[in-house]
This record gives sequence, C-alpha cells and structure tokens, in this order.
Amino acid sequence: MLVLLPPSEGKASSGRGAPLKPESLSLPGLAEAREAVLAELVELCAADEEKAREVLGLSEGLRGEVAKNAALRTAGARPAGEIYTGVLYDALDLASLDAAAKKRAARSLLVFSGLWGAVRVTDRIPSYRCSMGVKLPGLGALAGHWRAPMAEVLPEAAGRGLVLDLRSAAYAAAWKPKGEVAGRTATVRVLHAPTRKVVSHFNKATKGRIVRSLLSEGAAPKGPAELVTALRDLGYAVETQAPGTAGKPWALDVLVDEVH
Repeated sequence: MLVLLPPSEGKASSGRGAPLKPESLSLPGLAEAREAVLAELVELCAADEEKAREVLGLSEGLRGEVAKNAALRTAGARPAGEIYTGVLYDALDLASLDAAAKKRAARSLLVFSGLWGAVRVTDRIPSYRCSMGVKLPGLGALAGHWRAPMAEVLPEAAGRGLVLDLRSAAYAAAWKPKGEVAGRTATVRVLHAPTRKVVSHFNKATKGRIVRSLLSEGAAPKGPAELVTALRDLGYAVETQAPGTAGKPWALDVLVDEVH
C-alpha cells in the first residue's frame, strides 16, 4: 500500500541536526527536479525579500519564512514526519505509533511537496515554505514542473498494491495515476454526515486518523474494494461507487458526525 499525503503549511523548526543531504532523499529519480527548485528558491529568498514574499504568497507576519528558505542548504534537517505539523499530522501522530506501525509508515507514506516533489516520512529535510501553488519566476508553476519527473518515478513507487490518495487538489495536480495504477487507486473525501458537505477540519483530521488506523492495525488492502472492507471493519462509515470503466480511480466518501 502506498499512501499519498499533502504536506502542511505550518512546519516544525529544523532544529540543530546535520544539514540537508539531497542525495540521501528517497525517489532519487526526482533529484534533478528537486535541485532546480531548491536552487531558485534559495537564490530568490536570499536576493530580494519583498519579491520572495510576493512569489510565495506570504503575509507580512510570515516574513521570517523568507530568511528560512534562504538558509535551506545549511539549516538543520529532521525526519519529514517530524517537520510536517497541522491537523492531519496531529491526528496521525506518528511519534506515538508502536515500532511495527512506524516501520509500515516508513514504507507506505509519501508526502508531496512543492519543494521536494515527494518524500518519505523518514527522509531528513529542513523546515521550509514553498507550496505546490507557487509559480517561480524561472521554473514557472511548480505543479507543472513536477509533472514529468513524477510520471517517470511514481508508477514504480506505487508497486503493485493499493494507492490511497489523500492529497489536496493542488498536490494531486503534480501526479495523476493513470492506466493500471489508476485502477487500484482510491481517493477519499470526508463528509460531515448530517450536511453531506466537506469541512476542512473534519477532512484533515479524519484522513489522519484513517491512516493511523490502517498502520496500527497492520491492514494491507490490496485494492480499493479491500480498502472499503478494511475501513468498515475499523468502524468507519464508507460510501463508494466503483468506476464505470477500467483504469479509473475509486472515489470513497467517509461520513463523520463530529471530530474528537
């Protein structure tokens, strides 16, 4: 099983660890595309703070994020699972998983990123600010920049099992499973049961709890139909409709009344 996650806008501090070693990151086929984004982002943020703030869409209160980006090559690095914070990652709570579940997380979770493309939760990265919606002056829109290298690398990373796609729309634009991979992909939408509406907090927190449940229980669904069964066995209310044609992802709705 491969689980595709969005990053979080907010991130923990880099800490005092050793600096980034780009060659150590997973998915080495993305290395050239990573270096291109890293080089332009560092140069932009070191040269012109106001332009960098405008390009990155940062408010005055987030001015410090520009200096953070300028120092990416020398800043301390920590496992990505510790860097990403926010509602989904709070609910996932990787640090409190038992040893077996942590090993499953290391194998299964892939976090998408405007800067890195995609990383494993064990990959050591510095804290940064660069969403997939950013359009850099040189490289252009990051979703477009990542599309070709992702198309080369991700099908192999997906292996032969289930792909559980929990990304937001901006990050899904960087890679859309196709063909046989798409046929064993499931996307999940979390709906407030009484209203049948998507609510951001419900959506993020529930997705984090779903991933935690699957990892903790050692569930290993081989495809979307098995995922539906596994989620129902774990107590989730799931509605689904299988795609009418082959090679299309399954769309699952998970219904929740409240978030604890």
